[in-house]
Amino acid sequence: MNVATRHPGNVMPRTCQTLTLGDAKRMIAAAEAKAVAFGIPYNIAVVDSAGHLLAFVRQDGALIGSIDLAIGKAVTARIFDKSTDDLAQLSQSGRPLFGIQETNAGKVVIFGGGIPVKIDGNIVGAVGASAGTVQQDIAVAEAAIAALLS
Repeated sequence: MNVATRHPGNVMPRTCQTLTLGDAKRMIAAAEAKAVAFGIPYNIAVVDSAGHLLAFVRQDGALIGSIDLAIGKAVTARIFDKSTDDLAQLSQSGRPLFGIQETNAGKVVIFGGGIPVKIDGNIVGAVGASAGTVQQDIAVAEAAIAALLS
């Protein structure tokens, strides 16, 4: 975990916890192992606390169409601080977030598999996984988070 500090002028410094590249590598290794257990080549993305891509892997043979989905799931989970599975439920017709997928230049992904990463109650980044069923994508993302928290 990295703590970035800024000192703009005479304003008190602010800190922000975020994932590091080392964290992301551990997460991706665990997510890859889960994908191998499923027998499905995966696309896996990790973003930092600002929602910027920190690490990405496309396993050999992973669907090309899932590259942007994995990254989009991670970014979506971070910018809304909710799992993409929760957003999928909340964005159905008649629900409070109906149409949210049309925001942010249409880059919001509301398929399950994107999960914010929390440490000590603070969101420090997010992970996104794409290639299998929604439940498999969620399981791959959860494996990534479990590796970080263990």
